Amino acid sequence: MGSRLTRGNQNILWIETFCRIPEGKYVGQPVRLSAFQKKVIRGIYDSQTRMAIISFGRKNAKTTLAGFLCLLHTAGPEAVPNSQLYSAAQSREQASILFNLMTKIVRMSPDLSSVMAIRESAKVLVCGELGTTYRALSAEASTAYGLSPVFVVHDELGQVVGPRSQLFEALETAQSAHERPMSIVISTQAPTDADLLSILIDDAKTGADPRRKLFLWTAPEDMDPFSKKAIKAANPAFDHFMNQEEVLSQAQGAKRMPARESDYRNLVLNQRVNRANPMISKGVWDSNNEAPRDEDFENGIVIGLDLSERNDLTALIITGKGADGQESVRCHFYAPEEGLTERSRRDRVPYDLWADQGYLTATPGATVDYDFVAQTLIDLDEEYEILAIKFDRWRMNYLKAVLARLMDCPVDDIPLPLMDHGQGYVSMAPAVDALESDLLSKRIRHGGHPILTNHAANAVVERDAAGNRKPNKAKSTGRIDGIVALVMTRDPAGEQIETITGGVYFA
Repeated sequence: MGSRLTRGNQNILWIETFCRIPEGKYVGQPVRLSAFQKKVIRGIYDSQTRMAIISFGRKNAKTTLAGFLCLLHTAGPEAVPNSQLYSAAQSREQASILFNLMTKIVRMSPDLSSVMAIRESAKVLVCGELGTTYRALSAEASTAYGLSPVFVVHDELGQVVGPRSQLFEALETAQSAHERPMSIVISTQAPTDADLLSILIDDAKTGADPRRKLFLWTAPEDMDPFSKKAIKAANPAFDHFMNQEEVLSQAQGAKRMPARESDYRNLVLNQRVNRANPMISKGVWDSNNEAPRDEDFENGIVIGLDLSERNDLTALIITGKGADGQESVRCHFYAPEEGLTERSRRDRVPYDLWADQGYLTATPGATVDYDFVAQTLIDLDEEYEILAIKFDRWRMNYLKAVLARLMDCPVDDIPLPLMDHGQGYVSMAPAVDALESDLLSKRIRHGGHPILTNHAANAVVERDAAGNRKPNKAKSTGRIDGIVALVMTRDPAGEQIETITGGVYFA
């Protein structure tokens, strides 16, 4: 008596029996899955899986694999009678790609076309015999709340900028009513560590949730990016059905023209590469993750202050240097309470959660109440010796007026060591260099504060003709106010500065 097929092998057999190649040289022929595709299918179905994250370079038939998995749950052995299935993409165009490919597979298969109905206008596939319905959704469509999917494919999730996606969260929370829900994330990597897909991948790497499976093909950072070995590391289909000549040509083009290299690394080598000029790498930032120490602030503190817009985020960063030469960092962030949830959706970061956890102060009203910021400075002045409060002059006159009122003094006689810090290359470039040196030497203790860490991942620099650098808010992938404030705590001259308090401010 033969051995019984595993669940994974049963699904492989179903795909190769009932599905047809939807397009290309072998269009219409029965599917013969590649070794890496079988590895993914067995990895998902031969163990308990809640979410599978599949990531490799472009042109490895990821959409085709996603289509096979959707059909498994719509009309195959994974189908749950009367269930809803969805694929989610960031644009209508991307949502259409997977739906159109699935319809080609169905139409070319006599078995599938006899049991499935296609509704083109609504992007819906229905298996009447099982009562299952598949629908393609996009983030541009109306809300996904009210749905109850048992199976979801998140297509090209790497296109989500920042750590949040309303469509992703809506579909994931909607699955809680089912006993065995499953999600498939299939995408090339996102550009930065702060993006949703990167966060999911990094969490899966920890193994904290054994039901979250990771299938990641990427070229190691220390490998020659233009070598065939690097290409094969990120492209499992290279020796199967990929156009090798075309991919190797792309590698040589990127080598000749550096402007193309970041796109090549991200899309072909499936590396997490920001196409701008990232300021701080994840590895360097994480190497300074030690918790700040109370005693480091006892010999005086330096404060960096970035007020930003009244209806956005304000950052107040406190630094103190210990006897060992290392520097501890504490953070205060402020945002208006009114519209906080909507702002979380707009910026795709969890301001509301950070406020609940105490990392963010939500001030009453629709704008940041500067009374809270000013009172923090006054309280710090009472507890510590403030050596310098470095600030961007933008909107500082408003804060000075509040400080003068609360401290009952003229605006020109506020008894705090306020020091204007220019935002141009002259002041910011040396400060950026100083912060980079401290981080590379592991002299910073930031404790992994979630908002500051998010800003570090977002931060992008711009350079002038001489190579000087400064943070660029416009080109960054999200808010960077905390990093700008931290940069301002550096001494632009790289030396000790005598302050009006008579203390010494160290860079």
